[in-house]
Amino acid sequence: MLLIDDILLFPVNGVLWIFDEIHNAADQELHNESDAITAQLQQLYAMLDAGKISEAEFDRQEGELLDRLDEIR
Repeated sequence: MLLIDDILLFPVNGVLWIFDEIHNAADQELHNESDAITAQLQQLYAMLDAGKISEAEFDRQEGELLDRLDEIR
């Protein structure tokens, strides 16, 4: 009986496995994007500390990056 169940449920299990893999790939991509935005924020803070950008430019870019980070989370 178990063999018949396995054979009959194989297509369903295969589709569920595919959806699980897609979900895992999407989660990984979001995590990578979050790390990239965090790195950009660190660079932005360093540029502000070094005097390479103005406070207004810093605020604008920081707002954009934080908005993107909020969308991800």
